[in-house]
Formats: sequence, structure tokens, C-alpha cells
Amino acid sequence: MAKYIMAFVFLGVLIYRCPVCAQSIDSVSGKVADLPSGLLGKLQGKMNDLNKGLSNQMPSYLDKLARQEQKLRKRLQRRDSAAAKALFADDPAGKYAALAQRLRSDSSAALRAVSGKYYPYTDSLETMLKFMNKNPQLLTASSLPVGQTLSKLQQVQSKLQTADEARQFIQDRKAQLQQYITQHTQLPSALTNAYKDYNYKLYYYNQQLSSYKDILNDPDKMLKTALVVLNKIPAFTSYVQSNSLLSRLFPAPANASGSQALAGLQTRDQITQALQSQISSGGAGAQSMLGQQISSAQSQLDNLKERIMKNGESAADQDQENFHPNNQATKTFWKRLEYGTNIQTVQSSQYFPTTTDLGLSLGYKLSDASQIGIGVSGKIGWGTGFQHIALSCQGLGLRSSLETKIKGSFSATGGYEYNHQTPFANLQSISHYSGWTNSGLIGISKIVAVKSKVFKKTKVQLLWDFLSYQQVPRTQPILFRISYIWN
Repeated sequence: MAKYIMAFVFLGVLIYRCPVCAQSIDSVSGKVADLPSGLLGKLQGKMNDLNKGLSNQMPSYLDKLARQEQKLRKRLQRRDSAAAKALFADDPAGKYAALAQRLRSDSSAALRAVSGKYYPYTDSLETMLKFMNKNPQLLTASSLPVGQTLSKLQQVQSKLQTADEARQFIQDRKAQLQQYITQHTQLPSALTNAYKDYNYKLYYYNQQLSSYKDILNDPDKMLKTALVVLNKIPAFTSYVQSNSLLSRLFPAPANASGSQALAGLQTRDQITQALQSQISSGGAGAQSMLGQQISSAQSQLDNLKERIMKNGESAADQDQENFHPNNQATKTFWKRLEYGTNIQTVQSSQYFPTTTDLGLSLGYKLSDASQIGIGVSGKIGWGTGFQHIALSCQGLGLRSSLETKIKGSFSATGGYEYNHQTPFANLQSISHYSGWTNSGLIGISKIVAVKSKVFKKTKVQLLWDFLSYQQVPRTQPILFRISYIWN
């Protein structure tokens, strides 16, 4: 109930007029020039991305869970065929497949009964689009049709409902499997490990679903501006009060004024007086005991809140010991890529850089703590001194790397590189194997607090080339690099 009251307060703020707005609009006649240009296009693009993710990623998780249940079934069949028959009698594989197919193909904008958590931002967005759809005169001629954007929003909501339905089904399946696991001791490790893997996949399903809900309910500046403009229209505020989801959850009595609607409700003074009366009847220690109970309850709520904030809605499903969630697991391939550039300079005895290696790197995050990468570098020559500066191409390098976090901002890093250390005029001259040398690198890297609008983080590396002693002529064994990460 508390979350609905908070949501009601939030929506109430939206329907008041903004005091700082310069323009006052008293009707819906005429166009509202203050609506942000490109609003509908941006909203439609956001809905398209969400639809694509819900249609591709969420069914993929369901397929993985179905395959994991099949593993459980086979391993349980070897130990207890009767239990396997009972646990899988309702054809869960078929249910997984049906839910996945609905997520892949459902383009319906029809929403089922309201259930689950209330999202005030999405409610405001949908109500705004419905109002604009009924009042097209508010938009400029160049705007996209509001109906298309509204339809795509409702498709996203429908898919989220299907995903929530799938989540409840998986929770029920987990409860059934967990009941068997907890009632039987000395189970084979292959069976218990398969159950743990099932729980891990359920955790990541819930994590991905929560991330899509967060994206949908993340208010951006453009939409906030649109709501401010529309809230200056009395017709819109009246429409919100009658047609929003919150108004359907808490309908106001017909023709009831504010004082009439509040009639009969207890006042704050009455509630305080009732509490004091109850405490007094409990004796001298009642107030102290009540304070202790309130403190204990507050502590438990704080712990629960911290857990939910840390792990999302799926925190309640994380019942495996020593399980460390990988936040990269719910990201797409492209979101796990990290682009960067790095610099490595070889200095002469006269404090003049003889050559500088400029490299480009592409990393793939295996987890929050480790990543693999590939790269390419070019060696630039600067001449022989400050009086004889001359740019030249002195070599080429191909790189691979592996990095894992040690502690804090420090990481252990290693890699294998293939370098052409002599000048070349064309690509044909570097095609011979004899002109290339091998480098094996191990070392340490640290993220430093240097950022800019272009680079998200800066990394310094100290590396030892343990294959340098085999080269003729011998190459530099200790390397120092500075890397700049773009994302």
C-alpha cells in the first residue's frame, strides 16, 4: 500500500501547473509549440529497442532454463524415475517453448489485468500519449503519428507482462525442484550442481527483466519537458485524473469535493492519541519495548532495502552460497565491448623519443573482473633529435591480451604480441615471417583518476617482455604504456 501512496503523490505533483513556466495555455486549441521536437521519434526509437531486446534476449533465457531442466530430468531419472515422472508430468518444456514463442511473436497492444509493481513514469507516459492521440492538433505537421508510438509502448508493456508471467512460472518450477532437493540428502553432485545452474540462470533472467523495466521507467529530460508543457493544459490534468492507471486503482467518488472525500478519516491527532493510550495501558516498560521493536524492524527493513538495491528484484531468488553475480552476463555482445587506444614510447639517451607505438584495442568483458582483447599498433619514428625531427613508419604490431582484477583498481595483465620491428614501405614487404618477432608480456595495470569528455577512464601498465632476451638484436624488456578507454 505504501508504494501506491507514494505513486499517488508522484502523479499528483505532475498534474499541478509548473510555476516557472512562462506560457499559460487555457485550452487544447492550437498547437503547443513548446513540445520538444523529436519527442515522438525518440520515444518510438526507445520502444523499438525494448521490443527487440524483449523479443530476442528474454526467449533466449527461457530456452536456457528449459535445457537446464532437461539436464535435471535426465540426472534425476537415473536416480529416482518415479520422482522424475512426477516433477515433469506437466510438460514444463512445452510451457517454456510457448512463453518464448509469445515473447518472440507477440505484437498485440492489448494489456491484461493490472498486476505487480506500479510504475508512475510509465503511467504518465501512456496517459500523455493517449491524450495527444485524442488531440492531434497539439502536434506539428512533421510529427510522427502518436498512435504508432502508443501502440509500440503497449506492445512493450504486453511483452513485459508475458515476461513477468514467465518469471512466475519459473519461480513455481524452482519451488517444486527445491522441495525435492531439500527433502533428499546425499544426492549426487551432478544433480545438485544442475539445480544450482538452474538457479543461476533464473537469477540472470530476473536481472535482465529488471533492467528492461528500469529502461522503460527511466525519465529523460525531453519527456519531463513535455509533461511540464502539457500540465499547463487544464484539459490534460482533467484527463489524467480520469484516465490514468492510478485513477483506476484509486477512483475518486463521483461529485465529491476534497472535504467530502476525507470525511470520516482519522486525523493525525486522533491516531497519536490512540497510540499513547495503548502504550500507557502496557505499563512503565511499554514505551521502551515499543522503541526497541521499532528499531529492530527498521534495521531489518534497511538490510532488505540494501540487498534489493544491490541485486535488484532478483535478490530474493539468490539462495546459493558463494554465488557472485556477473553483471556482464545480462549485457548484449556489443555492450560488453570496450574500445581504447594506448601509447608506448621508447626514449633515447638524449631525452628525445626515438619511436612511439600508437595502438588501438578492442576488449571483450568476460565478467566484471576479467576481459580478453585484441589490438593493432603502429610504430612511429621521430628522427634522431630535436634538430632532426622526421616522421617515419618504423614497424607494425598485432596484439592479444588477458586481464583480471586483483584488488581495487589494480589488475594482473598478460598477452602475446607479434611485432615487425623494421621500417617498411608497403604491405608486401612485411609478409615474410622472418621479419617478425614474438613478445610475451606479463605485468600489472592500474586505473587512474584521469577522465575527459572523450575518454571514460585512463589505465597505466607496467609490463615485462620475457621473450625479449631471445631476440636478435635484443628488444626492450620493460615496457610502460598508457591506455585511454572510450567506453
